[in-house]
Amino acid sequence: MKAVVFTLAVQATSASPAVTKERAQQTTRQPYPNYKVIVLNDDFNTFQHVAETLVKYIPNMTPDQAWKLTNQVHYEGQATVWVGPLEQAELYHSQLIRAGLTMAPLEKA
Repeated sequence: MKAVVFTLAVQATSASPAVTKERAQQTTRQPYPNYKVIVLNDDFNTFQHVAETLVKYIPNMTPDQAWKLTNQVHYEGQATVWVGPLEQAELYHSQLIRAGLTMAPLEKA
């Protein structure tokens, strides 16, 4: 008895149309926007607490930078303490809120 073997060839097709060179050259890449983490002035956080919290949660924040920003928050009503990608901005924003700081909503830089 002879075995009969059937082979089936399946060709994968893309759901999207092919991109011509003309169109590909017209495509421009845009970087993701940065977001600002802004601390607001309030009547219950001390200078010490704000400065220590910034040093603790904002990467590469020095005590001198933290004190300058804390003074800016007090005298100008707010200070941008960090600018960068959305995911990191969300993390730092939520950490500062949990630490008790008064925060502005994240905004595009």
